[in-house]
Amino acid sequence: MNLHAGPSADPLTRLLAGAALAISLIALFVSLGSSSTAAPPQTVKLPTAASLTPKPYGIQRLTKAKRFPAKVIPKVAAAKRADTLGGAKRQDLVLNCPGDTADLGTWCLQTATYTVPNDQIGKNDFAYAARTCVDQGGWLPSAAQLIGAAPRIKLQSTIDDNESTASIDIGPGDGLKDAREMTSDLFTTTAGDSAAGSEGVTAGSLGDPRQNEPNPVPQPADPMPGSLDYVTVYDNHDLGGFAGGAPVGRPEKFRCAFNKVQGVVASED
Repeated sequence: MNLHAGPSADPLTRLLAGAALAISLIALFVSLGSSSTAAPPQTVKLPTAASLTPKPYGIQRLTKAKRFPAKVIPKVAAAKRADTLGGAKRQDLVLNCPGDTADLGTWCLQTATYTVPNDQIGKNDFAYAARTCVDQGGWLPSAAQLIGAAPRIKLQSTIDDNESTASIDIGPGDGLKDAREMTSDLFTTTAGDSAAGSEGVTAGSLGDPRQNEPNPVPQPADPMPGSLDYVTVYDNHDLGGFAGGAPVGRPEKFRCAFNKVQGVVASED
């Protein structure tokens, strides 16, 4: 646009030229005034040389496997929780034995024989002992386990054994007797299949007609045969010893064994 239009120029053109000049001058004055109060430019920190070690404003290098080092990768919340085992305490994770048992490495053994309730005295035969130990979460120990534990557990023993290392009868009020305890080991005193018990033959049983089998003759069951004995052991001055057998239907003292469990275990009453 020509700002020096002659007298022959159009009046509207001269008016627009004057307005444009005025706006240009105002913009110039504003820019000159604001430049004196503008903030100084910020310092830009240039990245340092590439490195495997994290540095501020640094360039992270890949490993030979073309991966970022594990230490520079942030952990997600789930991984942080896993590092702390979900907030569990040490005592919540270690394996423990119940308070009334002794720690024998990978398993536990009651320090005293099971106390039979008054209304069940005389019923503590082999089946009773096996059921009781399972009900409590354990098992009836073997002869090997009891004999192996004799140096650390006060097993039932003879009256001449050491009272501090064995459980012996010391009250003469009801007599003085040698004592022994039951194990889970069994043996038979006679030969034949029936020596280990029998389920018998129930009345109403029928033979297989396809095999021309005759109907079996009913026979009484013998679930607790007198010919089947359990092995008993005693402390034997911490050496452990075999104390003979007893029929599975005869009551005897016993104790239970347990696996260790995770966390704090309350004592059994």
